[in-house]
Amino acid sequence: MQQYNAIKMKHPDALLLFRVGDFYETFGEDAIKAAKILGIILTHRNNGGDKTELAGFPHHSLNTYLPKLVKAGQRVAICDQLEDPKQTKSIVKRGVTELVTPGVALNDDILNSKSNNFLCALHYGPKKFGIAFLDISTGEFLTSQGSMEQVDKLLQNFSPNEVLISKSHKREFAEHFGSTYHTFFLEDWIFQDDFAHERLTQHFKTRSLQGFGVDHLKDGIVASGAVLHYLSETQHTRLQHINKIQRIVEEDYVWMDRFTIRNLELYHSHNLNAITLIDVIDKTLSPMGGRLLKRWLALPLKNIDTIRERHQIVAHLKESETSLQRIRHWISGMGDLERLISKLATGKINPKEVIQLKNSLEALIPVREVALESDNEALSQLGNAMDPCDALRTKIKEVLNEEAPIQVAKGNVIAEGYSEELDELRNLAFSGKDYLDKMLAREMEETGITSLKIASNNVFGYYIEVRNTHKDKVPESWIRKQTLVNAERYITEELKEYEAKILGAEERIHSLEQQLFEQLLVWMQEYIAPVQKNAQLVAQLDCLCGFACLAQDNNYSLPKMNDSTTLEIRDGRHPVIEKQLPPGESYIANDVILNREEQQIIMVTGPNMSGKSAILRQTALITLLAQMGSFVPASSAKIGMVDKIFTRVGASDNISLGESTFMVEMNETASILNNLSERSLVLLDEIGRGTSTYDGISIAWAISEYLHEHPAKAKTLFATHYHELNEMTKTFSRIKNYSVSVKEVKNNVLFLRKLVPGGSEHSFGIHVAKMAGMPQQVVQKAGKILKKLEKSHSSEEITDKLEQASADEMQLSFFNLDDPLLEEIRDEILHLDIDTLTPVEALMKLNEIKRLLTKKKKASS
Repeated sequence: MQQYNAIKMKHPDALLLFRVGDFYETFGEDAIKAAKILGIILTHRNNGGDKTELAGFPHHSLNTYLPKLVKAGQRVAICDQLEDPKQTKSIVKRGVTELVTPGVALNDDILNSKSNNFLCALHYGPKKFGIAFLDISTGEFLTSQGSMEQVDKLLQNFSPNEVLISKSHKREFAEHFGSTYHTFFLEDWIFQDDFAHERLTQHFKTRSLQGFGVDHLKDGIVASGAVLHYLSETQHTRLQHINKIQRIVEEDYVWMDRFTIRNLELYHSHNLNAITLIDVIDKTLSPMGGRLLKRWLALPLKNIDTIRERHQIVAHLKESETSLQRIRHWISGMGDLERLISKLATGKINPKEVIQLKNSLEALIPVREVALESDNEALSQLGNAMDPCDALRTKIKEVLNEEAPIQVAKGNVIAEGYSEELDELRNLAFSGKDYLDKMLAREMEETGITSLKIASNNVFGYYIEVRNTHKDKVPESWIRKQTLVNAERYITEELKEYEAKILGAEERIHSLEQQLFEQLLVWMQEYIAPVQKNAQLVAQLDCLCGFACLAQDNNYSLPKMNDSTTLEIRDGRHPVIEKQLPPGESYIANDVILNREEQQIIMVTGPNMSGKSAILRQTALITLLAQMGSFVPASSAKIGMVDKIFTRVGASDNISLGESTFMVEMNETASILNNLSERSLVLLDEIGRGTSTYDGISIAWAISEYLHEHPAKAKTLFATHYHELNEMTKTFSRIKNYSVSVKEVKNNVLFLRKLVPGGSEHSFGIHVAKMAGMPQQVVQKAGKILKKLEKSHSSEEITDKLEQASADEMQLSFFNLDDPLLEEIRDEILHLDIDTLTPVEALMKLNEIKRLLTKKKKASS
């Protein structure tokens, strides 16, 4: 226990698995946690009168129990016996051989094959945040820096399994990013410029970081250094596969804030068992492809040439059915090249996995051939970039037995014919049966005992067994070792000599196989980079083949990308909803045309449940798919490159931060209005519904007007149940009214889900309540109240008031812009120091300006 306590003191934040004989034991608080998470029995032990909790499991069950602990958010220190108990008379030397955490894992049972397992570090810089992501299981190392919004978006996109932060920023992190991430807090001195720079240059063996294009990312470098430091702290020092660091070049990708990523349900949904976009579009066959597809979805491209290149490959594969099927056949047989080569680098690879690596590289050859034979230039270049790794495949085939087991200790790992010494030892050890048969026949003849038997056990090795009926015939030279009820067991000098020879050979075989296997692994190290590159190329090809299959299976079409700011989708469909329709029911497709000249804002009205939200979402998803390089669910699509997608869809509270639905809605909408660009696509759904009707209509009207008058003229779809907004088309030329059509049949509503020009005047909310099974009494009462309200608050009155408010605002134009008074007010405002102005001073200043303007207005009248 003294030894345990000393090791536990070095790892106070980790759950310590302490190897004792054939068991991993946990003690005290660790035992209570382990028993609860693993569902194992919690027992007690009395040590000098102190009661200590105890829970353990057999050492060979580590791969069963370790994933459960890590997935529960535990950091687990594995403490092994560092010497053979037989070789020492004192307490066996023990030490922590690995520290496994949610973000640092190489165990297949912990990792998800189609998802990265990112360890993230976040640095609070003086002006910007620095962020780094590292997946030790694949060798990917990424960094960036930027505002809180940019970092928040990256955290949402990359979904790290563990986030490292300095202890001094613990509270700030929770305030800014919530409490959903597994966090670990490091000492502040780790987040220092010089320390981080030295860490990275030492690791990459370079003088500077200029070659990686990240040398200017001061805060990003600090975060990256913290990640590498943490790996060394968790006993991970063999990191040859982490051979580069890449910058996340955010300006190359479509901007989507975390609200948009959540609202579009790209990879996650708040609804139980909901199908997300990734579930529908993921047709990849390899783990590498599955991980890359998530990256492509998180970071859609803005470079039209690269997008078109992907489209061309997908179009070629879609038309070349034979090539597509051949490539997919061979990719489906590949293992996870990226993680296999990482296991080699970290020393965690076993013989079976080396064979799997070789087989995967052999499957690469026909894939490469198909790509090279292609008349599509981009596909041919992909094939040309693949390295067949001939020498590596040949060497593995030469050294290892094709049927090699998982553990070297089980033997038969090295191929026959590779080592003369090993072959001789095997002949000696395994030709023993013939030798023993000959010995048995000779002894039976010499003694006349016909029922002799030679066998062995763990107590005294080989022996000859004689039935009691023949024991009088046993020669005097035999030595009796054991008496049974019906027999006696003997040993002879010849048997002992043979046994020593056999045991020596078996021990030497084991030692030699281990040595030869380790030599192979050292030789293989130089192929880490080429195999990683192959894995990335296969992943790209897998994604593009998946897009081709997606287009074939679902009748997707090739979108035309251009530099304009126009969006023209014909017969667009929602990729997720159309897959969930009952058999025989077809999706009602819709056209959406948006441009900055004539139809900048489409005001979509229509009843609840008619499909307004689906039309908004499908427009964003079609744009996203196109800029990922995929075909799209539409009969045709012309898409001017979009640089930002903003959505405000659905109601969501943030009760934990004390924010109401309406506050969240306003925060999200404010974020959109403050970040508009001329290439933005804005999707607003039911803005203002979280407050009173008049407030809601006023806010919705003001937002629409702001979008129309903003210099960016951002393309916007605005779904609303405020029919009063239909009147905006009279005043604002680029706002157009559309509605989702319905048909009333005998007091019932039939949703046609077709987008047609013109506004809608009814919301049919009471009809929806009736369809939901609301009691008849409630439905009838609601109808009566509605009629009374419609009489007392007509839409015309509300609209007139809104238009009057806009007109009043316009009347400010009666001022002469060259008026000295206005110049004085303007200068006054420009020289205000907003940061030091108190609320009272601000109100006084505003009141002064108002008094001057009122005086001027009266004088003009």
